[in-house]
Amino acid sequence: MAKNTLDDYKKDQKDYSIDTSKKVRVGIIGTGWIAGDHIREYLKMPDVELVAVADLIDGKAEAFLKKNGAEGVKVYRTHKELIDNEKLDAVSVCTYNMQHAPCAIYALEHGVNVLLEKPMCVTMEEAEAIMKAEKKSGKIVSIGFQPRFNPNMQMIKKIVESGELGKIYHIIIGGGRRRGIPTPYGTTFIEKETGGLGALGDIGCYALDMVLNGMGYPKPLRVSGRTTDYFGKADDYKYKDVFGVDDFAIGFVRLENDLTIDFKTAWAMNVDSMGDTIIMGTKAGLKIPSSGHWGSIDAPLKLYRNIGDTAVETVIPMSKEPEEGVFYWKIRTFLDAVKYGGPAPVPTSQVIYNQAILSGVAESAKLGKEIEIVIPEI
Repeated sequence: MAKNTLDDYKKDQKDYSIDTSKKVRVGIIGTGWIAGDHIREYLKMPDVELVAVADLIDGKAEAFLKKNGAEGVKVYRTHKELIDNEKLDAVSVCTYNMQHAPCAIYALEHGVNVLLEKPMCVTMEEAEAIMKAEKKSGKIVSIGFQPRFNPNMQMIKKIVESGELGKIYHIIIGGGRRRGIPTPYGTTFIEKETGGLGALGDIGCYALDMVLNGMGYPKPLRVSGRTTDYFGKADDYKYKDVFGVDDFAIGFVRLENDLTIDFKTAWAMNVDSMGDTIIMGTKAGLKIPSSGHWGSIDAPLKLYRNIGDTAVETVIPMSKEPEEGVFYWKIRTFLDAVKYGGPAPVPTSQVIYNQAILSGVAESAKLGKEIEIVIPEI
């Protein structure tokens, strides 16, 4: 039986073993930055056969395989060539954002399960097309939010579900980097034609998933957003001529159940932090400390409430991260869902709400007004 949360694995850890009699044939589409994490985890899995990789740039895939000790794995130029020529059970889509939807849809149309890196895509039209292809194919798409497998992240959901906070009515998310426009391996993150979204899609999606997943993914209704590119277009920035996305984004989101979210994210700013994440409830409030890197919580969660007239602060003990790492569990849970027919560990039915907010912030910023969020029926 498939296990789809880290808790499920840990509960019966002594009894859990990987069935190596059933191999999963895997391909990787795109061999850039994030693909390195995928191949390293796949190579640890005794039930995985890494069949092929694809990359549009001459020599890049070969160098990628050599760096990771996987020489001999087949190389293709395009995702179509890879899928057309190999019998695969699953692919990791690790391309730039604007190619997420075409690669995922083509794989699904050919009966291949998809582990799709975040963000899910760029537009709601793409998100709808991915979900329709997924439904028609009978295969799964899991979105690459590895922070969900951090036990401290999972504690947020446990606290919300416990009822300790009461009715949650407002959330403040402030995340970003003092300087962190991602260009160590080229400019695909920052060009409009490849990235589509900037900080909004790159790290903003993580911040949203942290709180939306904790809340059970409530439906967003309306959003007002603003984006800027002051740092990417600065006179002294060496990539200013190709910079075509946001380096800062802010949104005010209205969701069902009278919930609102004040959301902000940045690749670059002139402060070290925009503050902690705050979940405000009628019985108590929860503070999630800002982190120096996404996918981890570096300091204890704190619960604030009153007992009578006394203000009480409860520090939630930190849990150790899994020894194997959260990325391992992102891959492992996906593989088991593929092998045993389980649901996607991070399903599109949830993440489409995340995508709706990202796309909504970008559209609202373009129009200069609040807009309605429409979630398609799939």
